[in-house]
Amino acid sequence: MNEHTSQKIFPTTQLEDADGDGHNTSINPTMGEIIGKRFSRRNFLQGSLAVSAIAATVSPVALMSADEARAQDKSGSAFKFTEVEAGVDASHHVADGYDADILLRWGDAVLPGAPKFDPTKQTADAQSKQFGYNNDYVGYIPLEGSSEHGLLVVNHEYTNPHLMFPGLVKVVDGKIKQGALSKEQVDVEMAAHGGTIVEIRKAGGKWQVVTDGKYNRRITANTPMEITGPAAGNDRLKTNVDATGTRAIGTINNCAGGVTPWGTYIMAEENFHGYFSGKLPEGHKEAANYKRYGVPEGSYEWANFYDRYDLAKEPNEPNRFGWIVEVDVMDPASTPKKRTALGRTKHEGAESIVAKNGKVVFYLGDDERFDYVYKFVTEGTFKPNDRAANMNLLDNGTLYVAKFNEDGTMQWLPMVHGQGPLTAANGFNSQADVLIECRRAGDVLGATKMDRPEDVQPNGVNGKVYVMLTNNTRRKADQVNAANPRAENAFGHIIEIAENDGDFTATSGKWEVLLKCGDPSVAAVGATFSTETTKNGWFGMPDNCAVDSAGRLWVSTDGNNNKATGRTDGLWAVDTEGEARATSKLFFRVPVGAEMCGPLFTPDDQTAFVAVQHPADGGEDWSGHGRPSYYEDLSTRWPDFKPDMPVRPAVVAITKVGGGKIAV
Repeated sequence: MNEHTSQKIFPTTQLEDADGDGHNTSINPTMGEIIGKRFSRRNFLQGSLAVSAIAATVSPVALMSADEARAQDKSGSAFKFTEVEAGVDASHHVADGYDADILLRWGDAVLPGAPKFDPTKQTADAQSKQFGYNNDYVGYIPLEGSSEHGLLVVNHEYTNPHLMFPGLVKVVDGKIKQGALSKEQVDVEMAAHGGTIVEIRKAGGKWQVVTDGKYNRRITANTPMEITGPAAGNDRLKTNVDATGTRAIGTINNCAGGVTPWGTYIMAEENFHGYFSGKLPEGHKEAANYKRYGVPEGSYEWANFYDRYDLAKEPNEPNRFGWIVEVDVMDPASTPKKRTALGRTKHEGAESIVAKNGKVVFYLGDDERFDYVYKFVTEGTFKPNDRAANMNLLDNGTLYVAKFNEDGTMQWLPMVHGQGPLTAANGFNSQADVLIECRRAGDVLGATKMDRPEDVQPNGVNGKVYVMLTNNTRRKADQVNAANPRAENAFGHIIEIAENDGDFTATSGKWEVLLKCGDPSVAAVGATFSTETTKNGWFGMPDNCAVDSAGRLWVSTDGNNNKATGRTDGLWAVDTEGEARATSKLFFRVPVGAEMCGPLFTPDDQTAFVAVQHPADGGEDWSGHGRPSYYEDLSTRWPDFKPDMPVRPAVVAITKVGGGKIAV
């Protein structure tokens, strides 16, 4: 999820700092405090940060890890490619020797009968057959085990109407103003949300969309959904339209996601709070619950036309969002299921791995400042040769929230009604209450406040788990110490977890800081990239990540821009093992204003799919534009670069020229 720069000008788009100011008022310690106490306790970085540049820019943790690795491993970096030059301009750039081909753009046909994209004549019906807006998560599900023929699954997180619709933005008395959306435009927005399932095939070394694929499907904000699991049917999920509390309409703000071991598509609902407007009835019992989630924010205008987004008319509707949605891609007529057992938060994603005992473990981040990291362990076990037996694994299991300790250990605290403080005395009358108010349950359990937890990725090769913490500019100065100089942490960091005994179902483990991000040449930033990282290789704001089949970590970013870093977002390769640990290299960078989402590798590692989200959303601080960007005056017209075409979010397929594995 990105932090926009243009929202002060365009108030009806998703708001700036949409991840929230932080609604966690509990007294639980923050990750910054934990990191500080841990490293202070071990007497790292004594004295002034200015003692030496190396002490200021490379932490003793990184140095010690590198020293230990050098004694064992002389292999160097696991990534073989020539870095891209960091910077800002109107196009994308990929490492030499690679092609970056546009595979799918907003408005491209994905269903039979879809009209040719015409930005001046958009309709909800057309959009429901076309590729949606702001592609985020990208997943690949092989057909017949192939790395060259499969289903691409893509989330469409949200919309930017000032970039989508002609004539919406006007210049009045020298000031730029965005007008109100019509019902027709809101309907287009709703159809542009959700996800796309589309068949793709590689032919002659290039990927192609199979527009008449039998599995192709669009899921939108109006697609009927089934609510399953412990919260299904609870009174708090019942509305005027659905007296059963088991049928929802649509899915929204689908950020990252996942693909299950049994081949279903996971869509994670993130910043649902922005879609709701109006006021709860006086004294309504959901008031405290909604405050914890920032509901209502009212950055969308949907409540003007649809009662379900108006709290005064449907006060329970927000409880029907913020869930993990599972889709059976092999049955285009199937009803997607909101799996409540995995809890209700502002989910970034849900990446999974099969544990030694056959249970499936899902790792989840709640993307807001001072919120938590979770994991879910299925009660049942995965049966690799019986897909039908796996289809309801997500309805039963144990949800845990993470507590990180200053001595480098951690616990996964079970979120089970009746255990510990999760009782009626604290307002939890059932497991449904625990899951609906997942954040508050984490508060009372004493979970550790994190700095915007986004992707959490298990690595089946080295047994570690990587947590992307994008930033937290609300961290106070009194939480800073010599070993953690991150007041107003603008650049984020990455945590590496080692579960006890290499068991992903373990309820305890150890943790380490893999990277503190930012420019290592600026001592006050306190970044910890290795000394082998070049001026192009460092990054800030880690967001999404992927582990390829070789176990190598790839990190995409959200928030790098000309003002903050002098570079756009992109995809970086990050070494986690050996003498090159904490070395980062820039592989791909996006156009001005864009966020880098995905990434995703085919099983043979010969293709990397990446999603370029909201290109041209900004440009005020780039010398190539220098003013707000909107439909008629865009900072880039990527990827078409045609005067009659607006900027279009798109999925890009990256392959090595002549074929072969990426970065080998």
